[in-house]
Amino acid sequence: MSDNKEEEGRFNRYIISSLAVTSALLLLLPMLFVMGKDTAYSAYEVEELYQVSDMRDTLSEEERYFVANTMSTPMLVNDWKDPHRTLLAIIGPEKPIDDTEADEIYKFVTERGGKVIVAADNTNANRLANKFGVTFFNDPMLDEKQHWVVHDQLGQTPTISWKNVWSASSVMQDIDKMSPGAMMQGCTAFQIENYNPIDCRIPLMFRSPTGLRFEPLLRDTEDPGHRKIMTLGKASTSAFIDVVGSGDGTDPLNPAPGDLRLVMRFDYPGIEVFDELPIEERGAFSTGLGELEVTGSIVFVSDEEVFSNLLWSLDVAEEEGLSTDCKSVGDYTLNNCWTKEILNNNEWSGNERYFSLLVYDMMEFDNVNLSAQVRQGGSPGDKSNFQVVFDESRHVTGVVSAPFVETMGTVVLLTSNEFLKWLVVLNVGLLLLVAMMVVPEKENWRHVFDLTRFNRRPNKLDPSTYRKRVQQALFTKIRVQNDLTRDQMAAKPPPEVQALIGDPRLVELAYSQSRTYSPQELRRLMQAIRRWGKEN
Repeated sequence: MSDNKEEEGRFNRYIISSLAVTSALLLLLPMLFVMGKDTAYSAYEVEELYQVSDMRDTLSEEERYFVANTMSTPMLVNDWKDPHRTLLAIIGPEKPIDDTEADEIYKFVTERGGKVIVAADNTNANRLANKFGVTFFNDPMLDEKQHWVVHDQLGQTPTISWKNVWSASSVMQDIDKMSPGAMMQGCTAFQIENYNPIDCRIPLMFRSPTGLRFEPLLRDTEDPGHRKIMTLGKASTSAFIDVVGSGDGTDPLNPAPGDLRLVMRFDYPGIEVFDELPIEERGAFSTGLGELEVTGSIVFVSDEEVFSNLLWSLDVAEEEGLSTDCKSVGDYTLNNCWTKEILNNNEWSGNERYFSLLVYDMMEFDNVNLSAQVRQGGSPGDKSNFQVVFDESRHVTGVVSAPFVETMGTVVLLTSNEFLKWLVVLNVGLLLLVAMMVVPEKENWRHVFDLTRFNRRPNKLDPSTYRKRVQQALFTKIRVQNDLTRDQMAAKPPPEVQALIGDPRLVELAYSQSRTYSPQELRRLMQAIRRWGKEN
């Protein structure tokens, strides 16, 4: 008995020690992986110039969108409320987008009418981009003709880098199909204020972007009208990808395809969803639920820093040596500046202006079939019925929050259902509790089918009932062998049952009242009962 208790105590110690070590590893390993790494391009980090908190402030406070974030994974996009009125911003993914997430985002755009902006200067977004025919290069682009300069605080000494690329970009038109006259027009103040940047372009600044390569999909050949493909901004013909890091455009190892894109947009029209529609016979502002055709839209940007605090607003950019135009000082002059491509209204006012127009155009504000109450909100300029969600799951998390974020991300990978998600969490906790349970009397317990039910073993059989149980086994065997119901068996007279049995020993077992049996005899009779079915 003492040996059993000692063995049981040792087993319990092993279980508790294993759980403690596992819990410590689950907490410490995520912390170790993120220790010393700074979170970049987060909408919720406000100090550094490489964050995107100014963009969040513009969209929430000035543009008055409803702004939120997702911390676990963008797999849940198709479960969000009103996905066709939601824009997902994936800016500077520091962790690759996996295949499952890419599939869900693809459905979000092409089946639910969702809006997405993906900005990266590496291959972390390629699983998603490839579904639309786009590939991100993994090295920086250099552009001899389309680059801007940075001045010192006195505005005297320019810093020249071909990695600082600019582009005169369109918001809603393919620049390869724009007329020459429209290509030379800058968007006027009236167009910007009324969110109608058609037949015009706006200067856009990039800081060490990569390039985008586009290859049409098979469906583009079979059904060219199923989506609208637009190149909104591209590099000059002198641009190349600096793969070897030499900065030499003549190096054959540095690809210079001559058609490197900087911003691409894909629209998927004709997606049917349910939303609030105007009911004309009840008045202009009456609404009712009905089917609505919307457009899914996704934009790929070859640089995350276009959204950064450094380039977002003009005030911050000027403090860092950028200017509203491409004028230079000293002996250096730009060979090809955007002022030569955009002849009027060509001042750069920060990237804020361009992307505010782009987000507005991607949403459903121009969908006249959508209720005016939804489009206009509660007051003029209110866009709170439209959501912008920043994907924070792609960024390095804080040391303390890393274990929680990784755990929730794993749970969401198991299920995207809100109820089932919490059910999984509760069941994990339950399994841990069951594993920690101490079984006091092992010999008096037995496991029944699952981890949640424990029953005591039945009491030992009374020896006086052995004969009765053997008789019951015999009658059951006879009834099953002859395909009889219980009632049919009970209705048969004893002589007929004896004839069915046939074996004198078994007949005596069934009907003798005076005969007694030893345990050994009952075991032999049980063997005879087992053989009886085969012999007959």
